[in-house]
Amino acid sequence: MVAGDENWANKKIDIGILEIQRIEKLLTTFDDKSETNLINKNAGKMPVPVCRETFELIKRSIRISNITQGAFDITYGSIDKSLWNFDQQMTRLPDEKTAKKLVRLINYKNVSLNEENSTVFLTEQGMRIGFGGIGKGYAAERARQVMMASGVQSGVVNASGDLTTWGYKPDGKPWTIAIANPNFKNEAFSYMSISNMAVATSGNYEKYVTIGGKKYSHTINPKTGLPVTGIKSVTIISTNAEIADAMATPVTIMGVKAGLDMINQIKNIEAVIIDDDDKLYTSKNINLKVPLL
Repeated sequence: MVAGDENWANKKIDIGILEIQRIEKLLTTFDDKSETNLINKNAGKMPVPVCRETFELIKRSIRISNITQGAFDITYGSIDKSLWNFDQQMTRLPDEKTAKKLVRLINYKNVSLNEENSTVFLTEQGMRIGFGGIGKGYAAERARQVMMASGVQSGVVNASGDLTTWGYKPDGKPWTIAIANPNFKNEAFSYMSISNMAVATSGNYEKYVTIGGKKYSHTINPKTGLPVTGIKSVTIISTNAEIADAMATPVTIMGVKAGLDMINQIKNIEAVIIDDDDKLYTSKNINLKVPLL
């Protein structure tokens, strides 16, 4: 954040932190009384009244599910984790039939919203929603908004790797953002100069399993129930942190061609993809000049 007075700056940073904490509390599944848990507990039983903020976030999530043809799905929490343990003990994949059974409850179309009453109803018993794919981006976006509203004219919010920027550095130049090298996550393979933009990266370099010499990501395809393979990392650049966060995983699931085709049809969003063979792909408005990985 750019400021001339340290005390003033710390107060403004606290405003951003408090907003992120508020959203964490609102969306968490670790608190029995949270709206998310109440929705999940009443799956297949009854609609649950929620605050307008939660309702609108779920509504936007369903819109993203429609755009990505279900590759993004907040009912992802319904997956049966009994066969998935991404540690060294996992030596084989489940067969296709079993895997498909584990994802039978994942279906965003079974989230029923009542606009008038502001209620959410999961129509199938055992369904669960979760905001793991969009919550960080939403929190970063909200922190930026409240800090800007309190008078902060330029800064960067980093919510566990989901970045959003506004304004300029003290020298008047845009912010410099690094994209992690998926082979050496503490190194950068490229840099971007951005302002009033957000960046989110989804990669298989943090959690994966190797079976038969092939690397499988911890990301599960909600349609097949099997882990995604073929892409090491996806970086999304957008004007909105929530969108950047939500689109990174679907592109990983859809694959290079289908993922880029989708991104190229949407305004104000770009993608950088690195596949398992270290090949670099970008959406049409990005021209990265980077050394080979």
